[in-house]
Parts: sequence; C-alpha cells; structure tokens
Amino acid sequence: MRDYEIYINIGVHEFEKKAEQRVLLNVDLYIPLAMNTSTNDQLDEVVDYDFMRETIKARAANKGHIHLQEAFCDDMVTAMLHYPKVLAARISTVKPDVYPECHPVGVEVVRIKTS
Repeated sequence: MRDYEIYINIGVHEFEKKAEQRVLLNVDLYIPLAMNTSTNDQLDEVVDYDFMRETIKARAANKGHIHLQEAFCDDMVTAMLHYPKVLAARISTVKPDVYPECHPVGVEVVRIKTS
C-alpha cells in the first residue's frame, strides 16, 4: 500500500500539537508465496488489502495524541504482524507538511515475526 493518507494528532513540538497533521503511510507485508497465491481467484486465498486500511484507520483513531512517528510505526507494524499470513512487515510514515524548506520527514520500521 503506497501513500495511504490519514490525519492524526502527532508530534512533540508545540506547533504540531495544535491540530491534526497529514501523515502518509507505506506498508509492505511479506507473506509466503504458497499462502498468497490465488488458484481459484478468491479473496480468502490472499491478504485482503482492506485489512491494512481498516487496521491503520482504527488504531490511528484510538491513539489520542502520538508524540513520535517511531512509536506510531512500531504500533502499526505490530498490528500488521497479527495477521496470520504475514511473516514480516515494513511500514514507513512521513509528515509532508511539517517543514516548508524540506521534503517530508519520516521514519521506517521493519519487523520479522518471531513466532
């Protein structure tokens, strides 16, 4: 999933605490080929993209104010790893509107399921 846009309360600076900020997320999930190959053209044979969108939307809505993108990314990666077929996940977030003099500021987290 690329450039999934949400608005959340995030940031440690006072100017960031005054309103929601636009955040873009990129999600890569790693699933064994045998568990994500369609033989009957059925959704239950693969990872449903709605799972990613709905999980991110729900968790972001229930977090209140988040200080760090790193904490937000950690939480999102943990949530993605709860999906049974997912063996590893990489999530990046960027805040594109924080500083006018540079491109987006962001973070990326990669985690492999341990059990």
